[in-house]
Amino acid sequence: MKSFKLVVISVLIFLSSITLNAKSIQIVVKVQNEIITNIDIENEIKYLIFFNPKLKELKIKNLKNIAKNSLITEIIKKKELDKAYNLNKKNNYFETIEKRFLKNKNIDSKSKFIQILNSKNLNYKTFKKKLQIEALWNQLIYNKYSKNIRLDENELRQNILIQLDNETKKYDYNISEILFTENINETFNDTLNKLKKSINEIGFENTANIFSISSTSKNGGLIGWVNEYQLSKTIKKAIINLSKNEISSPIKIGSGYLLIKINNKKESKQKIDVEDQLKKLISKETNRQLNTYSLIFYKRLKKNIQIDEF
Repeated sequence: MKSFKLVVISVLIFLSSITLNAKSIQIVVKVQNEIITNIDIENEIKYLIFFNPKLKELKIKNLKNIAKNSLITEIIKKKELDKAYNLNKKNNYFETIEKRFLKNKNIDSKSKFIQILNSKNLNYKTFKKKLQIEALWNQLIYNKYSKNIRLDENELRQNILIQLDNETKKYDYNISEILFTENINETFNDTLNKLKKSINEIGFENTANIFSISSTSKNGGLIGWVNEYQLSKTIKKAIINLSKNEISSPIKIGSGYLLIKINNKKESKQKIDVEDQLKKLISKETNRQLNTYSLIFYKRLKKNIQIDEF
């Protein structure tokens, strides 16, 4: 009889724990037939902070909103990718992207990276899925829109040559960006003032995390070091007289606007190889145009998907 009571008590404790756990899990968003819970958002915050520690400076409300939007974007992209790719199949393109990622993070090997993730209570399979979705999304956009890229190589080369002839000092810039568009619910000046207010209160990087629609937003808008020859004439003109930590006026780029922050600036000592700089400029301009197509395509997908927030 005593053992029977112990069994009953154990069962009741087990059922009670299930009930408590069930109460703690709440559906926050439903994207068609997929749900995002408060637990999913908490886990996403961990990954976002791991890759961009500055996010810890944000209020939890802003962090949750960034994580929620990140998960919505991930689900929408995955739904589209499932039509074209088998995400469970080994992909050489993904392997290349992963190696490049580890190199950029100065991590010697995948095994070492897995150890780092484990030490932060993060899961490699989850990381791999996220990186795979971004890698295949970029591949999808390239396949769909690469034929639409418009570049005049001769004009770009001529621009580099003109700069070489006209300037005695050349500069390298370490820059960050915020890419934004006009909001139909507010004027351009209202949007700009909101960004400026946010930058003053929480900094450029955290503002990029919250408001930028560029793929660099997860990294606080960081682009890194670029040579002035890799910048378009429009961007170069907007930042050439800026000093360290200064921010440009809005720069019209395609269907959006850029705010550029000068993180650092130094005189370039490297000897300029025109053809090498041309390749880099072509690559940056190609990526810029592809990012524009990516944004347009994603917005079209999102518009046609039912998203319910609770």
